Amino acid sequence: MATKKTSMFTLTERLTIDAANTPTFATIDLGSYVDVGDRQALQIHSVDFIFQGTGASSPIWAAFGGAGSCKIQVTDLNRGGLVFANDRALVASGTLDNDPDAFLQNTTDLYPDNFGKGSDDGRYVVNDQLYLTGLSTLIATNQAINITVRVNASIVTLGAKDFMAIAIQSTAADN
Repeated sequence: MATKKTSMFTLTERLTIDAANTPTFATIDLGSYVDVGDRQALQIHSVDFIFQGTGASSPIWAAFGGAGSCKIQVTDLNRGGLVFANDRALVASGTLDNDPDAFLQNTTDLYPDNFGKGSDDGRYVVNDQLYLTGLSTLIATNQAINITVRVNASIVTLGAKDFMAIAIQSTAADN
C-alpha cells in the first residue's frame, strides 16, 4: 500500500490549559510532509501524551488543586472541540484523572486506529494539519496543565487508488 520515504521521526507540540471547562487548541503543521501531487502522506505509528504541571518540574496534581479530569485529543480535521470515539477524524486521545487524595490515573486510547507493531502499521494522514484539543474540569488558581503531544511518524508515498481512498474518507469524515 505504501512506500516509505523516510525513517520514523517525532513531531512535538505542547498544549497549555489554564482555564477549567474551556477547550484549548493547538495544531501541528503537516504542510511540509504531505504532498497531494506526489501522493505523499504522513504515516502515524504512535502518539504519546506527557502531562506536566505549570512548570516542567511542577507536580501535575498541584495544577488540578482537587478532583479533576484532563482530556486530550488529536484529530486530522478541525472539529472545534472534543469528539466521540466513533469520529473518523480522531487519531488518538488520552485522559488524566486526579482524585482528592492526589491519586493519578492516565488512560490513552488508540481509537479509531490500533497502530499495530509492524513498520507497515499506522494511520495515514493526507490533511495538512493535526488538531489538538484539550479540556480540564479543574485548574487551581495561578496553575496550568501542560500536555506535550509526541507523534511518531514517517513519510510515505501511496499508490494512486490508496491516496484517493484516504482523501475521500477524510473528506467524507468532514460531514
